[in-house]
Amino acid sequence: MKFSTAVSLLASVTAVGAFVAPTVSPRNTVVNSRQFSGRSFAPLAMSDSAVVDAETVSDGETFEFQAEVGRVMDIIINSLYSNRDVFLRELVSNAADACDKKRFLSITSDDGGAASLAKPSIRIKSDKDAMTITIEDSGVGMTKSELMNNLGRIAQSGTKKFLEALGEGSADVNLIGQFGVGFYSAYLVADKVEVVTKSMQPDSPQLRWTSDASSSYTIAEDSSEPIEGSGTRLILHLKDDALEYLETNKLEELLQHYSEFVEFPISVWKEKTEYKRVPDEEANKDLAEGEEPKMKTVPETTEGYEQMNTNKPIWLRPPSEVTEEEYRDFYQSAFRASYDEPMAHTHFSLEGQIECKSILYIPGMLPFELSRDMFDEDSRNIRLYVKRVFINDKFEDIVPRWLKFIRGVVDSQDLPLNVSREILQKSKVLSIINKRLVRKSLDMIREIESDEDDSKYIMFWNNFGKYLKVGVIEDSRNKDDIVPLLRFFSSKSGDEYTSLDQYVEGKCSDAKKFLVFKWFLY
Repeated sequence: MKFSTAVSLLASVTAVGAFVAPTVSPRNTVVNSRQFSGRSFAPLAMSDSAVVDAETVSDGETFEFQAEVGRVMDIIINSLYSNRDVFLRELVSNAADACDKKRFLSITSDDGGAASLAKPSIRIKSDKDAMTITIEDSGVGMTKSELMNNLGRIAQSGTKKFLEALGEGSADVNLIGQFGVGFYSAYLVADKVEVVTKSMQPDSPQLRWTSDASSSYTIAEDSSEPIEGSGTRLILHLKDDALEYLETNKLEELLQHYSEFVEFPISVWKEKTEYKRVPDEEANKDLAEGEEPKMKTVPETTEGYEQMNTNKPIWLRPPSEVTEEEYRDFYQSAFRASYDEPMAHTHFSLEGQIECKSILYIPGMLPFELSRDMFDEDSRNIRLYVKRVFINDKFEDIVPRWLKFIRGVVDSQDLPLNVSREILQKSKVLSIINKRLVRKSLDMIREIESDEDDSKYIMFWNNFGKYLKVGVIEDSRNKDDIVPLLRFFSSKSGDEYTSLDQYVEGKCSDAKKFLVFKWFLY
């Protein structure tokens, strides 16, 4: 095993929600603890009970939820939320975290990583007859103690604030998950949840955790379909008003929207109909010898899992490995701009104080929605991801509004999943990302301006010049960088544009005052 591989994986392992082992005390059995490159990493450990689950599981034991859990579920179940779709994003993200941890533990284990030969995956299947959705991952799995710690209590320090926010009635569903309670979003659409799980620890039994959102839950040994290796099978018994989620098309739509770039394969069980040509037995009864048999077309219906997230997040690859064609195809696909080729793009990452990767584009033409309203609120220009999971594309402050025409993606490692607009606006991470996006956008514009082909910048200015004029007025921090990019008509330039510097060189003593006046006329 290459240790560098383990290092990169350790950096990606997050504090997971429902499906990963809890924080443990110093007396735990350490799986891996090393220090390298002057950077210290906390030991990744499994609790004593995870290695040897001393407590036996009887035919079925009932436990009371921790008080905070009961209150969280009560608020989730009895509150009206405008968007219940996020439940799938939360549960798939939990499953991906469990797969990520299994991959790391497999690579760092003493057996040489034999358990990692099969890449962890996530599978989703709906059953209309049983009114259930099953989300199964082949991740790290859980022991009895981990079931109790992860699903029976909330250990996050932010629990109190979460409850206070929900209790005031001012919070929305996007707060779920920020404080490590993403698993309970299942109760937005389900009135009963079952968790079948098997830990990757040797000789671990397959267990079933069950709760109908009352004040208690049960844990028992499970004798249903065995989980191969390790993993977790989450079964949601849907409410009567949530049956739309049984439709395969609905599940596909949500996965494409939220989880398109999750690292591990996500597959949905679906029925497919294909048409094939077969000999027509009836028509061929009196077929003469040597005559070509008559054929007919018949439908053939098959069922099986089909992977949904086949697109690769090109922003995670080194820029040197991405071709111009791939940049163009991603732009046209992500921003539904099939007939537009971007004028410029930039691909960069932030490291150090925060970790962030991004690709920005300058469109080749003014997006349609901005042609009607240059600051259209429904224009979604920057897509925000957290650890590959799509969060939102309507955060207004991620770039100043004079850059409304810029298109791009930002993938941060330092923002919480389900970050709300209010929380993001207060985040220091946002301020750092904002500054870098502005700087990179200005670099792209300067690159077009300095091109030997003057027509490129003329095209840019005709499409987006009005935004730069707004930037001079509204963005005092970047005003001095924007001014040299402005273009005007003057009495000396005729039908050609001139810059402020070029005009000043034209020996007009009162040039600046005149230009400012003329600028606002256009």
